[in-house]
Amino acid sequence: MSNRKPEWLRAKLPGGPEYKEVRKIVDDHKLHTVCESAHCPNMGECWARGTATVMILGNVCTRSCRFCNIETGRPTELDLGEPARVAESVAKMNLKHCVITSVARDELEDGGASVWAATIRAIRRLNPGTAIEVLIPDMQGKQASLDTILDAEPEILNHNVETVERLQKAVRVQARYDRSRWVLRHAKGRGFVTKTSLMLGVGETREEVVRTMRDLRDDDVNILTLGQYLQPTAKHLPVDRWVTPEEFREWHEYGLSLGFGVVESGPLVRSSYHAEEQSDLYFGRNHAGGSLASA
Repeated sequence: MSNRKPEWLRAKLPGGPEYKEVRKIVDDHKLHTVCESAHCPNMGECWARGTATVMILGNVCTRSCRFCNIETGRPTELDLGEPARVAESVAKMNLKHCVITSVARDELEDGGASVWAATIRAIRRLNPGTAIEVLIPDMQGKQASLDTILDAEPEILNHNVETVERLQKAVRVQARYDRSRWVLRHAKGRGFVTKTSLMLGVGETREEVVRTMRDLRDDDVNILTLGQYLQPTAKHLPVDRWVTPEEFREWHEYGLSLGFGVVESGPLVRSSYHAEEQSDLYFGRNHAGGSLASA
């Protein structure tokens, strides 16, 4: 396979007044964003639209996933003032829909769930009209920690399975497919809208993608995103193949045929990409139908 990225993977470069305003808000409030830490290819486009995915609980992760560019190590502190700053930044960005994510904090007894809950509540107090989507780690499968987050009542519970079952250990060293499915099932059992994401191009087969999508529908997941894996550095997992826009459109149609409420599928799609549009589409606020393809 050629290491050269195909034409369809060209992303918008950062720039413009809206981008600069988001940059200022993030810097002024001393926030971390997954956009920067994970070197997301859509950062230029999203920030230019006035949106960013805030990453709480620091920027050092206790896990060492082979696809992710966030620093791995042992975090040294817990910033209890962070929830208020996140809420203020959401207000300044005037977001109708915000996405919050975090590093894994496995060294904490509750995995950081108390900070998660405080952040959700702080956002809601200051921004009562903002829909809150949380993209959470698996909390090591601790139900009490997951329930602490769910008790704060986000609108959407997002947790990514990332890849097919066979490749979990190679891609997400400390994670498990069955545990991720449990997170989604438990949230669904409590009545939440659930969402997850798959990366393609890490060595999966077509049959494995089909089985994974069927598993996720068996778990009654509502929103699914699929995107191309991009190798962040030479130390990370290599790209196995470049998935064409045509194949992504096929997965989009297949996902809808399985019964997902919303499927966004395209080379540059990431879990929080177009999250507001996905939410609007799912809840039927501004759209009709159930299709959201991204080529």
